[in-house]
Amino acid sequence: MNIFEHYLSEINQLVLKHKDDLKLNSLGNIKSINLEIPPEQFNFDLSCNISLVLAKPNQLNPLTLAKQLKTFFKNKINDFRDIQIAGPGFLNIKLSKMAIIKSINSILKTNKSYGSYKSNENYNIEFVSANPTGPMHVGHCRGAIYGDVLANLLKFNGNKVTKEYYINDYGNQIKNFVKSVFLRIREIKYNEKFPLHKNLYPGFYIIEIAKKLLENNDDNFNNFDKIFETLKEKSLKESMKLIKNDLNLLGISHDNFFSETELVNRNLVNKAVQKLTDTKFVEEGYLPPPKGERNENWKKIKRLIFKSTIFGDDADRALQKNDGSWTYFANDVAYHMDKVDRDFSQLINILGADHTGYIKRITAAVLALSDNKIKLNCQVCQLVKLFKNGKPYKMSKRSGEFISAQDLLNEVDKDSIRFMMLNRSNDVELEFDFDKIKEKTKENPVFYVQYAFARINSLHRALKIDLDDKISLNEDNFEININEEKIIRKIFEWPKVVESATKKYEIHKIPFYLYELSTLFHSYWSKGNEDQKYKFIENNKIKRIEILAIIKLVTIVIKNGMKILGVSLPIKM
Repeated sequence: MNIFEHYLSEINQLVLKHKDDLKLNSLGNIKSINLEIPPEQFNFDLSCNISLVLAKPNQLNPLTLAKQLKTFFKNKINDFRDIQIAGPGFLNIKLSKMAIIKSINSILKTNKSYGSYKSNENYNIEFVSANPTGPMHVGHCRGAIYGDVLANLLKFNGNKVTKEYYINDYGNQIKNFVKSVFLRIREIKYNEKFPLHKNLYPGFYIIEIAKKLLENNDDNFNNFDKIFETLKEKSLKESMKLIKNDLNLLGISHDNFFSETELVNRNLVNKAVQKLTDTKFVEEGYLPPPKGERNENWKKIKRLIFKSTIFGDDADRALQKNDGSWTYFANDVAYHMDKVDRDFSQLINILGADHTGYIKRITAAVLALSDNKIKLNCQVCQLVKLFKNGKPYKMSKRSGEFISAQDLLNEVDKDSIRFMMLNRSNDVELEFDFDKIKEKTKENPVFYVQYAFARINSLHRALKIDLDDKISLNEDNFEININEEKIIRKIFEWPKVVESATKKYEIHKIPFYLYELSTLFHSYWSKGNEDQKYKFIENNKIKRIEILAIIKLVTIVIKNGMKILGVSLPIKM
């Protein structure tokens, strides 16, 4: 049960029904009315801004209107035990005992789906899409985990989700990658020195791929051009194995791998360009020279141009290079046409920090290709900075000119990586502190959440109680203390956190919330060590059924939240 949604609906319906009785000439922007958790010092369950929203369009003083609405709601809504006016006109609401009991029982019954924000969309989420020229690096990890958890969150809310990886297996970078493998094979087989050339890939993983390809292989590695296609296929297969293995170690799997080479072979670029030409969004023309750059090689050449400024881009975009071949952007347009044709209702791309400038043009392309019916949402994951002993940390670079996901996994476990990569908003840089992650204290958020779950399990083992046993509260002798009130309010907030994280794609709100809930629970647990009256157990039994209900509520939310994050919950620590 989402108490915010439930009581907001009741408030809005009552105001609509009794608008004349309340002498309200206008309801203004009624959608701006909301219910929130009030600041802790007020000790109330809900806070409503209705007086502030309706006062201005009705030319009333917010406090005067608040007094009127306070009396009105107390008389109309039995679940509101007390209402107080705070600040400039907020209504702080305390729920009745029966309302709290009903809400708790509803959560206990809902269990695994508690908090879900029901929707029925068909999403395509493209993430990672690292060039298949080597293993994943630390920067890829953040986007990979963000995309995976966003997919989990959307599935939790009832949506259909396809997790997709776009394999950039076409173009010059692939030719350079295959040439690097070829030269490493020559180095191993014929003792030729690997050349130090800026376009080649020097990483240790290239040697490993070369060794793999030499196993049980009698191919003649004398003519690169002659064996290019065969060597490309085999090299990319080995490289994608490395990437998929890294993803698997991070707990990530994709539903679909889409090849750029396949896109070219299916002639999708020509089809996409023709589609945009037919709708008058592509035409032949000239582009001005790049702004703010001296480009002596720039030539005024007629080429096909996508009129992306129609859809909000800063400039129109060339679909052809000087030699008439397709640009990378043209291939990307074709790929997104394929996404549109697959009938997804929502498209999401997770991009690295270096792709920010690309967003407007590809968003414009999707709008043009879908006749403005589908919007592409691009989420950018900023850089990850590693720290140890309070200083920037340079790990080994066995893989070449980057720190690999494997390097990171050798230092820290999967659960810690997943949780900590989400611990800040994806659009700001993340400091990944190895010392904090390895601490078994409150300073380590993932440990603190897992420890709360382990403590609950230790209690159930000691009392031989099954976590899945069904219980139900009733009004007889219902009693909760201030610490229990705080936890219940936090539990009630979970659906609001899920809704906000879903609508804004702000995944970091979930680990934040779980840490806050766990902090309240640990404090609740510790009270028993400080004062006998707060102990959970008496004569080897739970003292009150309310305690058991609260423990079950915390268990439900932590399990649901950590399942979304893809982080395990050990029962012993």
